[in-house]
Amino acid sequence: MPVAKRYLKSKPVAKCTFKLPKDAAPSAQAVMIVGDFTDWLEKPIEMKKLKSGDFKAELDIEVGKEYQYRYLIDGETWENDWEADAYAQVPELGVENSVLQLTQ
Repeated sequence: MPVAKRYLKSKPVAKCTFKLPKDAAPSAQAVMIVGDFTDWLEKPIEMKKLKSGDFKAELDIEVGKEYQYRYLIDGETWENDWEADAYAQVPELGVENSVLQLTQ
């Protein structure tokens, strides 16, 4: 499921619901979402584990920008969002990051 976005009329933010399916991390105990909106590892957001085994987090994120992000599983494995809006190359690390587009 792609990130669900609900744009607020009262403020320049969107309520974004991130969901990492159980299939992406079947034995995960903890998943953090990190990205431009968390200063990467400075302020990671812990996702809630659902009864289904999926992980979910809802964040208020400023609109008008694109953000790169990834999921950190059990503090050691990085995973992209399988249904991200786009992907961005990170040549110095040899990986791609997921991209969240909040440009309305």
